[in-house]
Amino acid sequence: MNVSRFSWFNATAITFGFAFLYLPILLLIIFSFNASKLVTVWGGFSTRWYSSLLQNEMFIEAAKVTLEVGLLSATLAAVLGTMAALVLDKAGRFPGRMLFSGMIYSPMVMPEVITGLSLLLLFVAIGMDRGYWTIVIAHTTFATCYVTVVVSSRLVSFDNALEEAALDLGCTPFSAFWQVTLPIILPAIVAGWLLAFTLSMDDLVIASFTSGPGSTTLPMKIYSQVRLGLNPEINALSTILILVVATGVVLTSLISKQAETKRQREEHAALAQADG
Repeated sequence: MNVSRFSWFNATAITFGFAFLYLPILLLIIFSFNASKLVTVWGGFSTRWYSSLLQNEMFIEAAKVTLEVGLLSATLAAVLGTMAALVLDKAGRFPGRMLFSGMIYSPMVMPEVITGLSLLLLFVAIGMDRGYWTIVIAHTTFATCYVTVVVSSRLVSFDNALEEAALDLGCTPFSAFWQVTLPIILPAIVAGWLLAFTLSMDDLVIASFTSGPGSTTLPMKIYSQVRLGLNPEINALSTILILVVATGVVLTSLISKQAETKRQREEHAALAQADG
């Protein structure tokens, strides 16, 4: 049996790899507490930029738009993506399956510029004014495919016998899905929702094509500010975003772990009852 051994080469490679990934983020967090207006020159510890950020109406309004769009588009993407995954998994080989799956997964391989331009032309063609709802539609469009992939990967290992047993015991198809299938695939749906929400908050290109007056998202606002010059408030804002994302990842991991533990306990209890 091969046993991995410690070597200076492996340690050096891991160190440089993590430094390359996380050192810029660490520096950003450190300089968010910089008292100097020069973002690259340390002037002492201060939280002045966080206080200034809370009084910046432009950033606050952009953050509200980003959160609202992210929550709504992620929820729509989770519903549509789950439905698409269920169709692909349970409908078998129906006419148009190849076209349907291609339309679902195409946004994953399509350049964001092409997706944004296509949606822009669509909204112009149907006479829909660009604004809040066009961004929601755009983000739902490209996030649905990611939810579909995550939920489909869970359905691959799903035991259909559980659903069939529920149907044999008198459950309707909807009741069997609600009481058996949904609780099992729920962690995958939550993971897909979080991925869709993260993609929505991070998007700049597609939102730039589909936004309108009064619907500027936070990435767009940050990008416009950086083009005019580095602002210490951006470091503070980025640090807050990192904290929010990290908290969400930790909470999701804990919830998923608790759900998996609960599921294993229920399975063991069911087996023990069957043996008894």
